[in-house]
Amino acid sequence: MHLAVDWSTIPTQFVTLTAAFVICSLLGVERHFHQKNAGVKTHVLVGMGSCIFTLISAYGFAPVLGADVHLDPSRIAAQIVSGIGFLGAGVIFVNNDTVRGLTTAATVWLSAAIGMACGASMIPLAVYALFLHYVTVFAIGPLSNLVPETGRNKRTVIEYEAGQGVMRRIMLTATQLGFKGMVNKSSPIRTESGKGMRVIMQFEGHAPTEELDMALAQVEGVLAVDTVTKDRLD
Repeated sequence: MHLAVDWSTIPTQFVTLTAAFVICSLLGVERHFHQKNAGVKTHVLVGMGSCIFTLISAYGFAPVLGADVHLDPSRIAAQIVSGIGFLGAGVIFVNNDTVRGLTTAATVWLSAAIGMACGASMIPLAVYALFLHYVTVFAIGPLSNLVPETGRNKRTVIEYEAGQGVMRRIMLTATQLGFKGMVNKSSPIRTESGKGMRVIMQFEGHAPTEELDMALAQVEGVLAVDTVTKDRLD
């Protein structure tokens, strides 16, 4: 079966693909600026690929349409949404209890959406999505850092003498103050008295963490207590 090229649609296809290239380039620039693994090239390729798939859905099967052949333009485009999840998952990794790459994965997903929007000739929507992305990253993101911490992103680093039942006393003290503790990581250390342990713990409770830190510092056998954010541990 011979399929003739519909040259009348070529300018539209080239314009939408070029728009996907430009907009997704600007999207990737932001990730490159923040030195993330998925940079300009990844976002451009994802956006252009999504745009091409959408164009195929819209124009690729038009010549075979007939009384017995019906076209559902959304079928190929719908698969992009689920398929892009595998690529996004590739930029997410876990370091101890810290999950990284979620924003980059979401940006890759947005790049696919922008490419689909361009492919569907919804270029103004794609541009507006890029604008809102920059607002989110450069305005809302820094503002959210000003919100007081609830303790979820804080970790308590404790050094203590090993083999003296200190951990049991630490957990008992935390429980008495209304905290629930969990050890994220532990490692042996050398102290002036011999062997010791250094543990990174996460405590959940309603009382101020400063009160907990002061109480833990008074536990017999505890050498040092320090509360830090997860970022300082990476």
